[in-house]
Amino acid sequence: MTTTDAQEQGEGLMAFWSDIDAEYVLRYQQWHNCEHIPERVSIPGFLEGRRYRSLTDEPHFLMFYETKDTAVLASDAYMAALNAPTPWTREALTHFRKPVRSIYSKLAAVGAPGKFTAPYMVSLRFDLPEGGEAEYAQSWIKAVGEAEGVQRVRLYRADSAVSNITTSERKIYGGGPGKQAYLVFVELSGPPDKVADPISQSDEHVKIKRENDEVGKYWLEIAHRPGHAA
Repeated sequence: MTTTDAQEQGEGLMAFWSDIDAEYVLRYQQWHNCEHIPERVSIPGFLEGRRYRSLTDEPHFLMFYETKDTAVLASDAYMAALNAPTPWTREALTHFRKPVRSIYSKLAAVGAPGKFTAPYMVSLRFDLPEGGEAEYAQSWIKAVGEAEGVQRVRLYRADSAVSNITTSERKIYGGGPGKQAYLVFVELSGPPDKVADPISQSDEHVKIKRENDEVGKYWLEIAHRPGHAA
């Protein structure tokens, strides 16, 4: 598992949620581990790539790349990769089901990377009524970060302009950006069902309520950083 000492932390994020055809999962994992993540983290400005698998029995995955900023995710180098998928990538993307891919900018973070990549992750996609962002970027995220078992929390806002760029890869898998404007990643040191829910118990710290919540709970399969591998 990747160590995270002196780790550079980025401001940009590409997050991708998708089911994978059950009979293709092993081939998908081989492709993602051995070709796709190494290819992506070799692009200038990419800092880390990870894949988490759902804690349910479904073949559902969360894949994401952290970048220096969102400009990296619209850069010529990244666009060149997205518009020239390898044969293996073309094959793999045909097995994605219900794909959602969005680009985000980081608004706030609490905590720091641990010595090892977080073994568990909770993702929460949601919307906020007008005026709610500041409250969630301050008191709410602080409360989540102080909850038992939480290593780090990051709050993001979707960048619709970059998220909606059409590429050759997108034409293959057929998906697009998610509907919600906000994303929270909660990194945990242990299984989410072994501790109190850090999200719900932190809601008492805010007056403005979220809308359109979509929660996923995951365990780590792989993490790559340039020059390192999990």
